[in-house]
Amino acid sequence: MPTVPSRALPCALVLSVALLSVLSGCTGARATTVDERPVETRSTQALLDASTPADWRTPDPSDLLYMDLAGGRVVIELAPAFAPAHVGNIRTLAREGFWNGLTLYRSQDNFVVQFGDITEEGVPGKPIGSAQATLPAEFDRAASGVAFHALPDPDGWAAETGFADGFPAARDPRTGRAWLAHCYGTLGAGRDMAPDSSNGTELYVVTGQSPRQLDRNITVVGRVLQGMELLSVLPRGTGPLGFYEDPAQRTPIRSIRLASDVPVAQRTPLQVLRTDTALFDAVVESRRNRRDDWYLQPAGHIDLCNISVPVRTPPAG
Repeated sequence: MPTVPSRALPCALVLSVALLSVLSGCTGARATTVDERPVETRSTQALLDASTPADWRTPDPSDLLYMDLAGGRVVIELAPAFAPAHVGNIRTLAREGFWNGLTLYRSQDNFVVQFGDITEEGVPGKPIGSAQATLPAEFDRAASGVAFHALPDPDGWAAETGFADGFPAARDPRTGRAWLAHCYGTLGAGRDMAPDSSNGTELYVVTGQSPRQLDRNITVVGRVLQGMELLSVLPRGTGPLGFYEDPAQRTPIRSIRLASDVPVAQRTPLQVLRTDTALFDAVVESRRNRRDDWYLQPAGHIDLCNISVPVRTPPAG
């Protein structure tokens, strides 16, 4: 499939997938399994309500991007453990205000939104300052050293799937490689045909059904923690690949900054549920086998991209 150019009018970028919201059933509800034995269950919300501070983590402000739009703020967590060169360049671009005043210029139905510096072929783009002009392809990495928390069910795209520090990930024990998966909310770096043609200036967010065929073909640099509703509701572009034919349809970006460069009083306080805990396993099981009163048949299976990692505002005190 065509790729997304890092400068100039993008070829064909990438993405999409579906994010499952944290819904609550009836706390303490009793359901009946196929063999008619009653099973004590707790809803996802009940599990989260019983969590302890140790079940949550606070992302490093140097790994958070704040994309401020007229409608609000999109909070993005970067993944330096999987894409260190890209994340380093993105930090530089954010600190030097590269995206400030640029636009979200593409919204392809059931796929992605894309933002950056859209220019006509042959027209010089916005200077990238001290950022690197080209970066190595960071499609995967050695699985050794990755704190991988595997899911119990098979996956059609990888030998194993699970989570690594909150990011949906996959790995192949045979090759010893691990990579981040294209799920709803994934942030990736557009590229041209050459694998090493990205510089992190053109970024996309998956807003549709997870395009897992993109895994290991493009560099994943992070994921949206909060504010997906600001991206998923953007009008779909009517041009090829969802590009806006009328520049007036593009959504202006007021700024993209690192949280570490924003005064503490202006930051968005967030905590993310740790994905290496017994509580997270219980949350996954509560989604994998729904046993509240509405569900008649537990599924016994869950897809990687149907698991939404809970995010919350830290409790007072």
